[in-house]
Amino acid sequence: MKKLLSAGLRFAGFAGLIFVMCAAAAGAQVKSKRAVETRDAPKAIGPYSQAIIANGFVYTAGQIGADPKTGALVDGGIAEQTEQVLKNLEAVLKAAGSGLGAVVKTTVFLADMNDFAKTNEVYAKRFAVPFPARSTVQVARLPRDARVEIEAVAVVRK
Repeated sequence: MKKLLSAGLRFAGFAGLIFVMCAAAAGAQVKSKRAVETRDAPKAIGPYSQAIIANGFVYTAGQIGADPKTGALVDGGIAEQTEQVLKNLEAVLKAAGSGLGAVVKTTVFLADMNDFAKTNEVYAKRFAVPFPARSTVQVARLPRDARVEIEAVAVVRK
């Protein structure tokens, strides 16, 4: 690890940190890894899993506000889409043996940062204190022109 750290310090700032993290992760052992799939959330629209369970954690793919039965985005604005995103996320977590209460980190992708406050209102109703750690970023575009996408990392309970 000392060699990795000194090598990372040769790089400037963030690039060095990423180098160290990737090198350390490359040496990490994954004891088990399995995919999670549920019909209660939209199917993956590409070559990825709805979630992966590894080493006691579940890592979800990003969920958008699509209805699992139709695949279409729910009607309404950012509040309705955020609510559906969290329903989809909850379904994937449940299938993995986890839940919203076990989430330790989320990443929220917004098509418009002006939707931040309305997204927070819905988000705050679904998560409890202590809230998960979170990053929120505005992106140029989301799948199916969704307004919001959220991914999560949670502890697997069973």
